[in-house]
Amino acid sequence: MNLKSIISGIDGLKAKGNLEMEINSIESDSRKVTKNGMFVAVVGFETDGHKFIKQAIENGASVVMIQEGAKVNKEDFNDDITIIMAPDTRIALAKIACNFYKNPSTKFKLIGVTGTKGKTTTTFMIKAILEEQGKKVGLIGTVANYIGNKNLGESTRTTPDSLELQKLFNQMVEEKVDCVIMEVSSQALKLHRVDGCDFDIGVFTNFSEDHISANEHPNMEDYFNSKLKLMEMSKLDYINADDFRVVKIKKLLPEKDIKTYGIDNETDLLAKDITITNSSVDFKVKINGKNERVKTGIPGRFSVYNSLAAISVAMKLGANAEQIKEALLKVRVPGRSELVDNKKGLPIMIDYAHSPESLQSILSAVKSYTRGKVISVFGCGGDRDKAKRPIMGQISAKIADFTIITSDNPRTEEPEDIIRQIEKGAKKSKGKYITIVDRTEAIKYAINMATKNDIIVLAGKGHETYQEINGEKKHYDEREIIKEVI
Repeated sequence: MNLKSIISGIDGLKAKGNLEMEINSIESDSRKVTKNGMFVAVVGFETDGHKFIKQAIENGASVVMIQEGAKVNKEDFNDDITIIMAPDTRIALAKIACNFYKNPSTKFKLIGVTGTKGKTTTTFMIKAILEEQGKKVGLIGTVANYIGNKNLGESTRTTPDSLELQKLFNQMVEEKVDCVIMEVSSQALKLHRVDGCDFDIGVFTNFSEDHISANEHPNMEDYFNSKLKLMEMSKLDYINADDFRVVKIKKLLPEKDIKTYGIDNETDLLAKDITITNSSVDFKVKINGKNERVKTGIPGRFSVYNSLAAISVAMKLGANAEQIKEALLKVRVPGRSELVDNKKGLPIMIDYAHSPESLQSILSAVKSYTRGKVISVFGCGGDRDKAKRPIMGQISAKIADFTIITSDNPRTEEPEDIIRQIEKGAKKSKGKYITIVDRTEAIKYAINMATKNDIIVLAGKGHETYQEINGEKKHYDEREIIKEVI
């Protein structure tokens, strides 16, 4: 593509050199630059792309974009290199990526889902309903990226960087998708990864404290305002009427078309007569003007909210009641309150909960509807936050009827050391627990003690299919382990 076309529409640029040349590729990683490529130097949290300009040029970059005020070594540049200066290269990169791939998000329906919790499940639910309609659907999110049933690979982050995102969109256009559903993280919005995306629909699931740190958000206000950007970017928004912070968006953006869904408050889409068991949830909801009973195999009250968000979007895109009911009954989300079918008929749930907040949330949720015992099986990852280990031990032993403390990605640490730290918290609660270092043996112990009225929660690994030990990722899929044990 012609360089002038690539940088079209970006304000505040200053250029030196030839702008009429053809560019074959764009990269922000100097190692990936090839001949006649463009290198965009971005200032990151851990490293500064301007340090790698020389490497990018050696690899074939003919154009380099730098940020105003950044430190650069003039000796790194050859006389024939075109230099473009931008006020903010991260913002410019997003627009460049859109231009280079010819704005792919304008060529399908784009649905963005943000919120503290529920993003993954909601996107999978929307995908399932739209596919029940016969649509070809792309999905971008935490677990993996998909076109239909084709897995494009596990994700390294919830929302890809702008260059990778537009490349993915372009692939989806080439494969003729009708709709794309994507999880949109607060970081992606704050760091301009989704700038230039043409969102048809935005969803805000809920809002609670998370991601407050030096490299993420300094406070809750910044966290909320980052998520709010999706609502500003979308043509139509659906928000949770029962979340007091989220519902304020209607007043914050009075000019926007915003619809609501919920359980407890006046709303555009209301769930009533809710029944929750340890294997499903069902409720009444008005679909296209008629009361319908909807059931999904993802138990919990939060599942009702995720379903309502998915139903809202699906109805807007033409889904009927039968398509919605059939899809929600069948949908399973890898590692998110995922019930694993088994010959014993035991409720066994795999969930990604790996923080004190998420562990407390999932155990409290299952405790509220399980007639028998809640059996918790979990560990903590090595080489990560050690402070959370006793806290999670105390949470599990306090809420669950029985806790089995075991290994989870010990990495370079000794599993026994991690387990001892978790056990310190478990002892404080006076709850019943046992320690079993081998995770497979821990799962076997849980299965042998459980009845059909109980629920086993395997927390921490979720969609992961490996155990990381001493720098090596060994295949480990809890679904396969359950099958083998039973």
